[in-house]
Amino acid sequence: MKTVLVFKTSISNNQEAKKLHPLLNKLMKQSDVFNFDLEDCDNILRVETNHLQPESVLGLLGMHGFYCEELH
Repeated sequence: MKTVLVFKTSISNNQEAKKLHPLLNKLMKQSDVFNFDLEDCDNILRVETNHLQPESVLGLLGMHGFYCEELH
C-alpha cells in the first residue's frame, strides 16, 4: 500500500520544479509518483511511495536550497 507524503515547499515556479525532477527521480523507485501543486499557497510537493521516508525528501530539497516541511 502506498503512502502519500505531502510537503509545503519554497518552490515557487515551474523552472525550479523542473530542476528538481531528475533529482527526485533518482531518489524514488519506478513505482513512486510525485507532483507539484504550485497554485496552492503552500507550493505543495506530493509523493506517493512504498519506501521513502519524509527525511529523504526533506534532506534532498534542503541540500538544494529549498525550504521543505512535511504536512500532517
